[in-house]
Amino acid sequence: MNENLPNVFLRAIEPEDLDILYSIENDMSLWNVGTTSVPYSRYNLYEYVANAKNDIYSDRQVRMMIENEEKTLVGIVDIINFDPKHLRAEVGIVIRTDFRSKGYAYATIENVKRYASDILHLHQLYAYVNADNQPSLGLFEKCGFLRSCQLRDWLYDGKNYHDAWILQLFL
Repeated sequence: MNENLPNVFLRAIEPEDLDILYSIENDMSLWNVGTTSVPYSRYNLYEYVANAKNDIYSDRQVRMMIENEEKTLVGIVDIINFDPKHLRAEVGIVIRTDFRSKGYAYATIENVKRYASDILHLHQLYAYVNADNQPSLGLFEKCGFLRSCQLRDWLYDGKNYHDAWILQLFL
């Protein structure tokens, strides 16, 4: 790995992460980049944490917390919509505001690529990215993802529709 990148560690969600998970999931500024359009209650998030098996084959997803070397939580990365027949999954990442533009997202995606290839034996990862989100497009392209299809009016922010790109990485 690049020496200039921070070291990141991916781990399972713990009950102690509930407050940070709650703040990220209920950050309305992030809702237009995904499919969330309603707030999550602490109870719903607690139930998710308590009931997730952290087995991608049974849950069809795995959510991991991203920590830096100081064990500070810098974000969350999701591998979702796992398709065991076609060996592909969607990836999504959120880096907390204070830690953005410091290489954490790139280091995390590089770790996810190795995990998806070496442990999950996936054929491909993909991501949906708002066509206006140049930092995220740049991140995924820097990590080797290729733009494969532009989806017109795919994301709705409550006022306007936005195009999205599907980016794919073949492992």
